[in-house]
Amino acid sequence: MPSPHTSGALSRFRVIDLSQVRAGPTCVKQLADFGADVIKVEPPPGGRKDIMTGERDGADMQNLHRNKRSLTLDLKSADGKAILLDLVRSADVVVENFRPDVKYRLGIDYDSLAAINPRIVLASISGFGQDGPYLDRPGFDQIAQGMSGLMSVTGKPGEGPMRTGAAIADMSAGLFAALGILTALLEREVSGRGQWVQSSLLHAGIALMDFQAARYLVEGVVPGQVGNDHPTSMPTSSYPTVDGHINVAAAGDAMWEKLCQVIDRADLLQRPEYTTNGGRAKHRQALNAELATAFSTRTSDEWVRLLNAAGVPCGPIYTVDQVFADPQVQHQGIAAPVTHPRLGEIRLVGQAARLSRTPAAMACATPDKGQHTDEVLTELGLDADRIAALRAARVV
Repeated sequence: MPSPHTSGALSRFRVIDLSQVRAGPTCVKQLADFGADVIKVEPPPGGRKDIMTGERDGADMQNLHRNKRSLTLDLKSADGKAILLDLVRSADVVVENFRPDVKYRLGIDYDSLAAINPRIVLASISGFGQDGPYLDRPGFDQIAQGMSGLMSVTGKPGEGPMRTGAAIADMSAGLFAALGILTALLEREVSGRGQWVQSSLLHAGIALMDFQAARYLVEGVVPGQVGNDHPTSMPTSSYPTVDGHINVAAAGDAMWEKLCQVIDRADLLQRPEYTTNGGRAKHRQALNAELATAFSTRTSDEWVRLLNAAGVPCGPIYTVDQVFADPQVQHQGIAAPVTHPRLGEIRLVGQAARLSRTPAAMACATPDKGQHTDEVLTELGLDADRIAALRAARVV
């Protein structure tokens, strides 16, 4: 039987997870957390190289592959492919992030799968898309960050491009794919047919550029690096305090006035270069110097308390340990516990989307490789002798 999930939101759907590394597993994690029966297909011992993110019991693997079942299967063997296609007949979704040509070589492209199950939704995640001049290039998060423009607007002016501190191209490609899958499943309720969902690291990175990309497309502005400043709305930046740094977002004239009152610098309101947002953005260096001097007189906690009391958006700048010590983070239960057979109770990053009736659940830790192979094959109708023969042939 499928692994238990307390969320019934997606429990009627079966997902075949052929993905590896980060973008694909991120996509599938969204579905698994809401109760989909996810069967993670992995190569058997001694088979093709299994491209994973660290050790099985490591943090990355545990975070990416919770709430799934694991089936080992040699997709290059005739028996292995036959088993996969049997799974597809009863599945709703297949997720893969091979290089675009691999699915055709394996015979698991959309047309081939749809011929077996017209209701199937195939999600393909790639570095640069399923066609075009970069079709054969391998995808990697930092490469996509650079090519999407993200690195050109991250970092301080004059210090060269800077990657973000998390794999946001991978993550967003996975999240966009999950959104596409759910949209396709909704549409299937009307048409009765599945479809091919595609996302890429490049397109996801460009989508994350959002208003920065729109500034170029609509106005012809090529944005550059402004460090921690907001590109157009000032003062929105980070400032030093007695014991650290805080972020302040005093966008607009009303917030600017409140900020000046809190820091006891009403004289700044009379400065002609600061009377408009455009002026404050143009003279950001001088303005930031004035504000840095003001903020350096109190602790971060003091300023956060005073600014929030005045309705000025602000917040501390945390290290990761401080993040999970924050009372709001603890209240929200963002670090969700799960029991692992060897590691004991561990905490993982909980699902970010919250549902009132059918919330996501951290029901199961990442399974051992092949932990559910016999279980899944039995569900397909194979008896013990047949399973033993497949093991002996290293098909599973």
